[in-house]
Amino acid sequence: MAAAIGRHPREFVGVVMAAAAFSAISINAVFLQTGPHPAPIFAAWSLPKMESSVAPSLPPAMPPHIAPDAAAQSRGQIITDIQRELGRRGFYDGAVDGIWGAKTDAATRDFVQAAGVKINPDASESLLRAIVVSNTRAQDGRAFAPEPARNDPIAELIAPSKRVLAIQRALADFGYGQIKPSGAYDPDTRTAIEKFERDHRLPVTGQMSDRFVRELAAMTGRPLE
Repeated sequence: MAAAIGRHPREFVGVVMAAAAFSAISINAVFLQTGPHPAPIFAAWSLPKMESSVAPSLPPAMPPHIAPDAAAQSRGQIITDIQRELGRRGFYDGAVDGIWGAKTDAATRDFVQAAGVKINPDASESLLRAIVVSNTRAQDGRAFAPEPARNDPIAELIAPSKRVLAIQRALADFGYGQIKPSGAYDPDTRTAIEKFERDHRLPVTGQMSDRFVRELAAMTGRPLE
């Protein structure tokens, strides 16, 4: 053996090192490992988990979105019904068109005053129900007398006007004087208009100019035409 080692010293050193490495690996694997080897030679194959047959829960149904056109159509229908019911009771003599204009506003306020109900005179289902269940009728079947022919400027100024009536009510509701809604242009109405013009820095004329009407309608959010 000594002669063999002498003839092949490099091979002998390699064999000794390989034997030492094998011994160290065997001792480590058998005696020094506390758990299973991270990559064992004979790996245990696990069966794949079966997927649950329960169907996934669906998200809750979202409520249907109400389009703006549908809301506008519903309001228009309410206004149409209010106009029709007010017309049957003699408070409204305009077109049944579903538009909340000065005539509809004035007729609604006349009904609320005549019926003595405490309700907001605006387009709503509660107002429509109040009109339907009420037996109140306008005097002589009409809320206002027919307007005279518009061929006399003085008669046009002093005759009852629905536009003047709407302006008087708006001025009175917003604190521009103790105005009696008569539909006629009188000194109290002129004084209230002048006060409004001064407060809003308009030319003080006391007249129902187009600019005054636009400013008043913008402030009150109420149709005056």
